[in-house]
Amino acid sequence: MARREVYVSVDVEADGPIPGPHSMLSIGAAAFTIDWAPPSPASTMVGTFSANLETLDGATGDEATMRWWRSEPAAWAACRTDVRPPADVMRDFVAWTGGLPGRPVFVAYPAGFDFTYVYWYAVKFTGGSPFSHAALDMKTMAMTLLGTTYRDTTKRTMPSRWLGPERHSHVAIEDAIEQGEIFCKMLIEARSRVRAPEAAPEEA
Repeated sequence: MARREVYVSVDVEADGPIPGPHSMLSIGAAAFTIDWAPPSPASTMVGTFSANLETLDGATGDEATMRWWRSEPAAWAACRTDVRPPADVMRDFVAWTGGLPGRPVFVAYPAGFDFTYVYWYAVKFTGGSPFSHAALDMKTMAMTLLGTTYRDTTKRTMPSRWLGPERHSHVAIEDAIEQGEIFCKMLIEARSRVRAPEAAPEEA
């Protein structure tokens, strides 16, 4: 029997578009499992991880990104509090991921940005990615469910049944929890549309 998947919603705050020349400032992650038992599948948040990172040696903030950060002073202050060395943070993150009750799948909105940072940092500071290449993009999933084009798929086009109260704060852990809750609603709806009646639920 295959181990269940744990969906790890990750949000990264950074000072530029790519890692290396620029730095990851903060990482937030919220891990969710889904109980597929009928009649009402439900998600459970089984753990969180949050840390602020020191900037990389020799890296600098991107001019446009830093201009945006100046417009978000509260979020900037939040991600510059209690900063830790990147190597320590990533070792702790990999250990936390390894302790989750199932095989971790990276989830982000959009995955292309956040996974690039997490993968680069994990490989550089720990030698590998705890997710391998298992990264799920929420925009892609939403466009498939809604029948929209990718660029026209935004939170504004998502149905209210997926969304909770608007609270996107640019604080990594808060945003990770919010998008994880949205993802679980999307996944439960997607599975309800296509799941064959005879398919057995995943087991722990």
